[in-house]
Amino acid sequence: MMNVRTLAERIAANVEQVIVGKSREVRLVLVALLCRGHVLIEDVPGVGKTVLAKAIARSIGSSFKRIQFTPDLLPSDITGVNVFNQQTSRFEFRPGPVVANIVLADEINRATPKTQSALLEAMEEGQVTVDGVTYPLPEPFVVLATENPIEYEGTFPLPEAQLDRFLIRISLGYPSRRGEIEMLSRQHFEHPLDRIGQVATLDELRSAQLAVRQVYVDDLLKEYVVSLVEATRRHEDVYLGAGPRGSLALYNAARAWAAMQGRDYVIPDDVKELAEATLAHRIIVSPAARMRNVDARTIVRELVQTIPVPGARPIGTGESTTRRRLPFGGA
Repeated sequence: MMNVRTLAERIAANVEQVIVGKSREVRLVLVALLCRGHVLIEDVPGVGKTVLAKAIARSIGSSFKRIQFTPDLLPSDITGVNVFNQQTSRFEFRPGPVVANIVLADEINRATPKTQSALLEAMEEGQVTVDGVTYPLPEPFVVLATENPIEYEGTFPLPEAQLDRFLIRISLGYPSRRGEIEMLSRQHFEHPLDRIGQVATLDELRSAQLAVRQVYVDDLLKEYVVSLVEATRRHEDVYLGAGPRGSLALYNAARAWAAMQGRDYVIPDDVKELAEATLAHRIIVSPAARMRNVDARTIVRELVQTIPVPGARPIGTGESTTRRRLPFGGA
């Protein structure tokens, strides 16, 4: 798994020439790339959401398309349309911007639900269907969607079915004071994005994706993943918990995270590290809990602290509090 770790560090170092002080968030996007998953970047304007997507695409030398979501955007503006060719007297398919390795869906919640749904088939099955004909999308295919969680005027909240198709949700947040000063210095003459180049190939990424699938997960850790997801369904502050796709998301993300650390096996800390990013956006908090300012992230953090790791139990005699180590490295 050292090849996966080396590749991830190379891409992350390249992206961090542009994105200052957001190392963890950059690596979470790389987790999605390694899992063939999609990312929802939820944050206020001006913190680097679009720049992050462009930097990732340039780092791996992939095709990149940007879709600016607006209320008048139509589904065919995303998927493509059949155009009649008078010379051949036949209809020809003109692919839309969704046909690319990395697609930036900018301000996705500003489009109508009908237009938002145009991405559902693409995100889940890697294909689009136009006039009854199905067209495969290039591999890898990753959607990086952005939305502003503050300004709701003129927006259409993403339905749960679409939120569930995002492997990970992240929030960049404002940079630190030192990071913002460094950003000013880096952009004194030109934007750093203009200087970064390709540091990996799509073939290397595909090989890393295959390697992630070989990461070992102990049965006890599978139980732990399912226990966390089941706990979201029973929590008193949750109206609707995470579904089975949430279990798969956490399971696959933990494998990618382990590979990025150079390991070919998952430990409990990998699951804990990825739980909030993969599960929080799949949870609907009850109205009563929202009145108390309880949010989904808080609930997931609480569950991570309270749900025990299966197989971890005390050993020894007397007052010893030593805990036996699990076979896969957990505590």
